[in-house]
Amino acid sequence: MKRRDFPALTGLRFFLALWVILHHLTGPGQKLEATALLLPHGLFTLIRGGYQAVTTFFVLSGFVLTQSYAATVWNRRNSLRYGLGRVARVYPVYLLSLAVVVPFILADQTPGKPGYVAAHLLLVQAWLGAIPVNWNTPAWSLSCEMFFYAVFPLAALFIRRANWRNIALAAAFAVCLTRAMWAVGVSDNIKPLVHLSDFLMGIAAACAYNLLQRSARPPRGWWLYIPGFAGAAGVIAYPDVLPKFIDLNSALRPLNGVLLIGLALGGGVLARGLSTRLAVYLGKSSYAMYILHVPILWWCLRRSPEFPPLLYIAIVIAVSALVYGAFEEPANRKLRGFLRDPARQPAPASP
Repeated sequence: MKRRDFPALTGLRFFLALWVILHHLTGPGQKLEATALLLPHGLFTLIRGGYQAVTTFFVLSGFVLTQSYAATVWNRRNSLRYGLGRVARVYPVYLLSLAVVVPFILADQTPGKPGYVAAHLLLVQAWLGAIPVNWNTPAWSLSCEMFFYAVFPLAALFIRRANWRNIALAAAFAVCLTRAMWAVGVSDNIKPLVHLSDFLMGIAAACAYNLLQRSARPPRGWWLYIPGFAGAAGVIAYPDVLPKFIDLNSALRPLNGVLLIGLALGGGVLARGLSTRLAVYLGKSSYAMYILHVPILWWCLRRSPEFPPLLYIAIVIAVSALVYGAFEEPANRKLRGFLRDPARQPAPASP
């Protein structure tokens, strides 16, 4: 299946990564906490809620994978191509991030450190619950992604038979799944299981987008992404408006789905702004931003505890853009090339 490009969704990734960085710079004792406290309460709460960007990334992952692999025939070769493509997407920059913090890992005296190092290398640390090391805290989400990548082929049957009834049932299941897990005793610290519902919502949203796109008169994207964005921002800024039986993550899940469908449909000022060449390039470098910002922070603080936070953010963006162009994308192409279809190779020149 030919991959569809969604430039507005790519541009969105940059702002999600930036939101995570701002979240890590606020909070008690953090560099931007004093400045953030001067903001209106709702805006302060919104910035502090930057960890919610990770759940949006999970929904986005399900959406994009569905668009890329919905028509895949899961034979041995295509499964290998899929698996290698997922490894190529995640591991090169992730291993670079671990290399950046090697001095801090070597200096760490936490008991059981070899096991934690192995867990990080294998990307299974999020299955261990709360662990006492924080060499690169955002990497827990990659444990989730690897789990989602593994279970995605099981969704193929649903994707091919998706209709509005099945999509509505799947979305409702995704909304309720996490709370059902909590009810039967699954710990909130087992993140891959807890956040599977976000990934499933992304799959349902992608199927809904496909049906809308094939309809006689698809809705304008801003009809969906404006209420999706406003609703998500509202419940993050003022979570007390939610009833006690609805947690914030469950409330955000359908709003994230609506937001992504709207941006994929396009149209309107926001979608056009996120689709500009600069926004798309920064969006492509957002994975490097996300996984390198904590290792870069370690080194900035090692240089000076008073390192200017705005300079730090500028360094993260610049380094990530460089890493994407000079390392991430070439490494991705090279790894994917190991299983390139010979039929797509250029024919040799005639003698």
